Amino acid sequence: MKKLVHGIIDFKKNMKPGHRETFTRLALGQFPDCLFITCSDSRVAPNVFASTDPGDLLVVRNVGNLIPQCGGNHGLSLSDESEGAAIEFAISTLKVENVIVCGHSECGGMRALYEGREKVQTPNLKAWLRHGEKALETLRSEKPQSGITPHNRLSQLNVLQQIEHLKSYPIIQSALKAEKLKLHAWWFELATATVHFFNPATRQFNEIEEKRAIEVIECAN
Repeated sequence: MKKLVHGIIDFKKNMKPGHRETFTRLALGQFPDCLFITCSDSRVAPNVFASTDPGDLLVVRNVGNLIPQCGGNHGLSLSDESEGAAIEFAISTLKVENVIVCGHSECGGMRALYEGREKVQTPNLKAWLRHGEKALETLRSEKPQSGITPHNRLSQLNVLQQIEHLKSYPIIQSALKAEKLKLHAWWFELATATVHFFNPATRQFNEIEEKRAIEVIECAN
């Protein structure tokens, strides 16, 4: 808490002119390019690993970067409406053209899901993790992957499952049909600070690097 407060004071004292101008402009409105759905884990910092500025991303964070499915044509989420509301706001109001679901390695939520949701002692977390159950089923049905631990592989599969959950929302379906929206599955490796994107053509997560930039931008799930 001390670091946070002193950081705010330091920011105010040493705010660069460019930052002041940016926030003055943003006070008039926001025009983010992406809706970025990621985990609430404190180690996952998209503004750091993606070098973004204020106003670049509309960010939704929760344990496990989970997205409750839509319940049907009425467009309502089957669970808490928070994620659904952010999706609607991003698509209908802000007109974002990209939605990124970004999981990460050593995710506590995914580890808890892998070790057994029934073992989770706290009621809300136990209930919330049910939105990752289909990814766990996929993990159990596939052959073990070399070079990656089961809970990290679950984290990758969970990103792909949440993309499918996104597609259950009518507003997402309409935007995809009109070719006004792209969905992207990313995964952040904490130990190496590298970001990987899922290529549906190869069914693999590959590191985002300069030679793949165009491929990453054009790739959609």
